[in-house]
Amino acid sequence: MKKILIIGAGFAGLSSLAVLSKFSKSLDLKITLINDKSDSSFLPMLPDCLGRGINPKNLVCDLEVLSKKNNSNFVKDRVLGVDLINKQVKTATLMLDYDFLVIASGSETNFYGNTKIKENAFKLDDAHDASLIIKALQNKPYDNYLVVGGGYTGIEVATNLRSYFKKRGLNKRITIIERAPSILGPLPEWMKDYVLDNLRRLGIDIFTNSGIDAIENGKVRLADGRIFENSMLIWAAGVRAADYIQNLKVEKNPQGRIKVDEYLRVNGNCFAAGDAGFFVYKDNFLRMAVQFAIKQGVCAGINIVNNIKGKNLVKYKPLDFGYIIPMANNRSCGIILGINIGGLFPTFMHYFMCIYRSCNFRNRIGILSDLIGSSLKRKYPNYKI
Repeated sequence: MKKILIIGAGFAGLSSLAVLSKFSKSLDLKITLINDKSDSSFLPMLPDCLGRGINPKNLVCDLEVLSKKNNSNFVKDRVLGVDLINKQVKTATLMLDYDFLVIASGSETNFYGNTKIKENAFKLDDAHDASLIIKALQNKPYDNYLVVGGGYTGIEVATNLRSYFKKRGLNKRITIIERAPSILGPLPEWMKDYVLDNLRRLGIDIFTNSGIDAIENGKVRLADGRIFENSMLIWAAGVRAADYIQNLKVEKNPQGRIKVDEYLRVNGNCFAAGDAGFFVYKDNFLRMAVQFAIKQGVCAGINIVNNIKGKNLVKYKPLDFGYIIPMANNRSCGIILGINIGGLFPTFMHYFMCIYRSCNFRNRIGILSDLIGSSLKRKYPNYKI
């Protein structure tokens, strides 16, 4: 019997699980999925819980149920360390041996060591976080809504906040704060211009070259001296790998992602996939994206099977179909198959792929129902769902 551990239940981890489960009986595999939460959240649609009324419950998948369907065990626990030499994984309560390991624990919000911000800001790492933000929006009237981070997530959150307030006839001040000179980092200038134009149309302020200097009881002061009273702060200013990965003595990039070889190996018995892995592609590291995480999870699973069978390993070859920045007023933009696109079509493609990639039929129907209901409410405000 070969013991296989999978750390993380995001796109990469679950893709590996799906591949390995097909061989669990024929190869006598004991597969164990480890995750610090009892469910897996569908991350690409978390901002939509705010503006489009997506029920967070439709974005989660029960890991105990999923593991049973995939002939595997599920351990709900936090990983504290990995011993690559002795092939062991230490959790808060267990010490687990493995023959093969897939590190696919994704990424988490990076507060850059600022405990004050961590204690006072909202984040959006899972469906529970989305529920907390919704509850805060419903129960406390803030004067300012500050979104820190001008990347994909920050822009999605800001436009969904505007949609949330527009539906309720409220004109709240929403501000994006970005430390860099411009939003969207290394993305093309045409895309930055398109997004900036849309944000201005929505009345969303953008402060670049700025950051949070202090926060206390809802009062936020920026590094340039600006002060925002009674503020809701949502932190979307970057991500980092899990703590246990930071402690691994292997080569990593600045985000703490583990460098892997062309087969996604960390060493002969350990693979890293998704956001946890750092794959060099065209003299740069491959960006974090759902499409890459899924294919890497599949590749890691196949290579474990091939290793056990004594077959040649398969090289991971990225296939980039493009990316989309969805914005809640349907003026989205992106690059699909090398073509620059903007407007309703990229919005449609984003939600089509989200529904397609959701973990089960119940979730797909729930998301579709929520989107239709939101669209009807937008067009017919008095429509009763």
